Amino acid sequence: MAKVGVMLEVGSDGVAVITMSNPPVNALAIPILAGLQEKFDEAMRRSDVKAVVLTGKGGRFSGGFDINVFEKIHQTGNLKLLPNVSVDLVVNTMEDAKKPIVAAVEGLALGGGLELAMGCHARLAAPRTQLGLPELSLGIIPGFGGTQRLPRLLGLPKAIEMMRSSKPIMSEEGKKLGLIDEVVPSGDLLKVSRLWALEIADRRKPWLRSLHRTDKLPPLSEARKILSIAREQAKKTAKNLPQHQACLDVIEEGIIHGGYSGVLKEEKVFHELVLSDTAKGLVHVFFAQRATSKVPNVTDVRLKPRNVKKVAVLGGGLMGSGIATALILSNIYVVLKEINNEYLLKGIKTIEANVQGLVSKGKLTADKADKALSMLKGVLDYSDLKDVDMVIEAVIENVSLKQAIFSELEKVCPSHCILATNTSSIDLNIVGAKTSSQDRIVGAHFFSPAHVMPLLEIVRSERTSAQVILDLMTVGKIIKKVPVVVGNCVGFAVNRAFFPYSQSAHMLVNLGVDVFRVDRVITNFGFPIGPFQLGDVAGYGVGLAVGKIFADAFPGRTFKSPLGELLIKSGRNGKSNGKGYYIYEKGNRPRPDPSILPLVEESRRLTNIRPGGKPISVSDQEILEMILFPVVNESCRVLEEGVVIRASDLDIASVLGMSFPSYRGGIVFWADRVGADHIYKSLKKWSELYGSFFKPSRFLEERASKGVPLSAPVSSSSASRSRM
Repeated sequence: MAKVGVMLEVGSDGVAVITMSNPPVNALAIPILAGLQEKFDEAMRRSDVKAVVLTGKGGRFSGGFDINVFEKIHQTGNLKLLPNVSVDLVVNTMEDAKKPIVAAVEGLALGGGLELAMGCHARLAAPRTQLGLPELSLGIIPGFGGTQRLPRLLGLPKAIEMMRSSKPIMSEEGKKLGLIDEVVPSGDLLKVSRLWALEIADRRKPWLRSLHRTDKLPPLSEARKILSIAREQAKKTAKNLPQHQACLDVIEEGIIHGGYSGVLKEEKVFHELVLSDTAKGLVHVFFAQRATSKVPNVTDVRLKPRNVKKVAVLGGGLMGSGIATALILSNIYVVLKEINNEYLLKGIKTIEANVQGLVSKGKLTADKADKALSMLKGVLDYSDLKDVDMVIEAVIENVSLKQAIFSELEKVCPSHCILATNTSSIDLNIVGAKTSSQDRIVGAHFFSPAHVMPLLEIVRSERTSAQVILDLMTVGKIIKKVPVVVGNCVGFAVNRAFFPYSQSAHMLVNLGVDVFRVDRVITNFGFPIGPFQLGDVAGYGVGLAVGKIFADAFPGRTFKSPLGELLIKSGRNGKSNGKGYYIYEKGNRPRPDPSILPLVEESRRLTNIRPGGKPISVSDQEILEMILFPVVNESCRVLEEGVVIRASDLDIASVLGMSFPSYRGGIVFWADRVGADHIYKSLKKWSELYGSFFKPSRFLEERASKGVPLSAPVSSSSASRSRM
């Protein structure tokens, strides 16, 4: 195990090499920052040191400030846990040092890592080194002077773009733009950096302090225009994310009053944002995603993942073609099986269109697209599946069809082959009921479109082997998904928790609330689209079929609205035929269709929840709560039954699978911020007014009465009923 700390080594050339070591990415933990201060002080004191090179151990410069510190601050509210790095270390010790400091950057320099490098007097980087300031994605802004130095090194427009997008650039682009002084082969990086540092000391190369530079800053009037445009963009694309406007304010401070003034404002604003609800939510999501890699009795029992080289996908429809696309893009051979030539050609064309779509958006090169498509083979016969390592069944939600398929697969596929189903709601035990291979049967539930959406819900039954789960987790990571392992039940974790979402929306509309107002409230909260536009996109047939599955599984807990059937009868299929709650025309944004109002009135008459039909009077806040509190209520049952390992798994799944706004931390995290007591009392009131759909769960009632967070671990007595 590499030693954690900061090392100083002085060569015979008089260059002190200061090396950060904190595997795997040399995160700037508090001891590392303290060590840097100490080693820089030592280098400045020593008479045998002429210049300094700062680098990171193990081929990586630094992945940035240790995010664990933010988590501790959120738990304690204690801002004193933050070290004073920006002024004491980066300005006073490094940038204003009496001896030149050169950053030798390799692998990555992200966040605080890049900010340290920008505090040096020159930056040399190995090829394809990632350089970025991703702080805004955590609800904060750069805090070690990055808001001031990046615009001075890159120019204002590019610096704003890098910070607001949180996306890194490569060192080659950094060289063109002026962030990097030279790109040097990895093997020569340290040697060239030492020489560069000595040349600065001998005044043969410029000794530049980034914070003092103004050559790349535009005149004040132009800078204000650039910032004004960025502010307008942020209002549209990041309306609930205060860190975007705050970052622009801090940049402007430095342009008007000078870099040092900007650094002081940055530090103040950084401290304010660290304690914001947005930062708390985004930091929670960061750790929730990390935690999904830890699955008891799977990742902690010394199993090694097997190599999955070839996967069969059954069904080339929307889901099957998306899954196949995700696999071939990650160099996994795919055999796509369909029942006839017409369906097979249609499936292959969809996959080709998916891949070409990425090329046209600049996300994939033509060469890589050709390579991906060369890994796809279409077949019509089960015999072509005799050498696959995994099968993913992606046919329609029909129990008898799935059972027949799995019986056939068991006969044809090799004994090591993983038998996965992409069902979104059917119990795995029912899917595999007619096989003797239940230990190989697993759910691989992708979300549509499967090659884009990042969540992979891995469903295990009581009999699924740990090896199969580990193998599927590994494949999930290879194809750039976040695998979340969940227990087996109708709807699993995500669809089970969120089935009340659209039903609550329908309940509100049948109580007299305007369809488009509901969607507006939900998008203002942070979802990309509202429940009715989502219905248009998914198609009403899916909603009706899944609604029936949930009504059968959870009698008395569902609400059936006739509105979907009325839309279908009137010739509306949603986005697929351009007519739904909204009108869809190519090249135009969807717009509300007022001609659905007679259908809504008919639905209200049929449901007759409010005799006399008088619409209820509700605020936007009540609309939001009436839609999301039933989701929280069902999430409580998911937690109590042990369908997820930990509450944070449901949080990350809600963010990645249902587009719950990440800055709100996920469904359970958000519910804890609202408070179990308020949620319980609201649901109880609505259940008395509108029926059992809103009836609070026992788990919610217990947590509310005891004042225990919903996210707190479930007791061992409840865990005995666990689906895991």
